[in-house]
Amino acid sequence: MTPFSPVVSAVAWWQPAVDLALALVLSAAIGLEREIRQKSAGLRTHTLVGFGAALFMLVSKHGFSDILGDSVVLDPSRVAAQIVSGIGFIGGGLIFVRRDAVKGLTTAAAVWLTAGVGMAAGAGLWLLAVLATAGNFVVMLGLTPLAARLPRSKHAQSRLRLSYADGRGVLRRALAECTGLRFVVDEVSLEQRGTSQEAGTVTVTLLIHGPGSIADLTSRLAETEGVLTVACADAEHL
Repeated sequence: MTPFSPVVSAVAWWQPAVDLALALVLSAAIGLEREIRQKSAGLRTHTLVGFGAALFMLVSKHGFSDILGDSVVLDPSRVAAQIVSGIGFIGGGLIFVRRDAVKGLTTAAAVWLTAGVGMAAGAGLWLLAVLATAGNFVVMLGLTPLAARLPRSKHAQSRLRLSYADGRGVLRRALAECTGLRFVVDEVSLEQRGTSQEAGTVTVTLLIHGPGSIADLTSRLAETEGVLTVACADAEHL
């Protein structure tokens, strides 16, 4: 059987096809978690990143075998290095800063990891790709509750979104509750006032920090007369 036999060729190309399919499945699994949490980069973005990274790796490994010879020498690792550099443009586009709040860091890191998973699958390192995918879920699903239980720094900012009936002095009482629980209000911004559907309703965002309990603050504000809804999240949104 010659090296150019169709049977040998078909068998040889089953391996890259399986590598590519594995990258597709693992990347989609990572993207599904981001999609469920409604992040800026979700199922399709992560799947395409991992799938594309695997494709580039396979092209680097197998795409130039017909021109190799005594006078032609190729370095397959060069393509891998360019993938790592190029994925930074996508990750950088997911990160943005609004005043002092940084958003998208975790999603950008997930995209970066997804590219690594695709590269590992494309390189034929199946076990490494599967372990990296499993590690992603350990971090995303396991460490998030742990991080929420860690003691908050008094300098960590939180974003408080408050909707209330206009003209009743609710904002003044809400600010008093914040200072009474040892919070400092860094910023107050108006989001909406008196829409056609919610006439007389005001929605504001308070950027606060302090050593007090966020749970106690939201509970007190929810019980304040005139407050319609209250929600709080870390200023640095994952």
